[in-house]
Amino acid sequence: MAEKTYPMTIEEKEKLERELEELKLVRRPEVVERIKIARSYGDLSENSEYEAAKDEQAFVEGQISSLETKIRYAEIVDSDAVAKDEVAIGKTVTIQEVGESDTEVYIIVGSAGADAFAGKVSNESPIGQALIGKKTGDLATIETPVGSYEVKILKVEKTA
Repeated sequence: MAEKTYPMTIEEKEKLERELEELKLVRRPEVVERIKIARSYGDLSENSEYEAAKDEQAFVEGQISSLETKIRYAEIVDSDAVAKDEVAIGKTVTIQEVGESDTEVYIIVGSAGADAFAGKVSNESPIGQALIGKKTGDLATIETPVGSYEVKILKVEKTA
């Protein structure tokens, strides 16, 4: 079975590689050291420090595995390869909900780079799915769990 690919910009891939390096070279050794110290406390059956360190080790190893998979199956998207006014990964989109006056600005990224608080929405999110492939002036219907709404694409530009 073919593995899932992870569309992303080169910048997103580089960010994942930095995160992976941090986990492998800093976090993993820190956790191993905590486990060693906790082991020295004796009886492991009632050692909460040991249990917490083992839980953290499992979490860190899971993150490492996830990042390695995303990096291995990264599909670098070149936003220059699509029309200047077409929404794609690596583009910044300004939208306005139909009937509203406020505008919203989103950066379309691959799922690995999503960060809602920074205005970075995944191509797999409801907003991303609705906007990808549309152009300036188009209307898009965004489907959410609580209903749908229509937005107009006001501006599309390459993310700096």
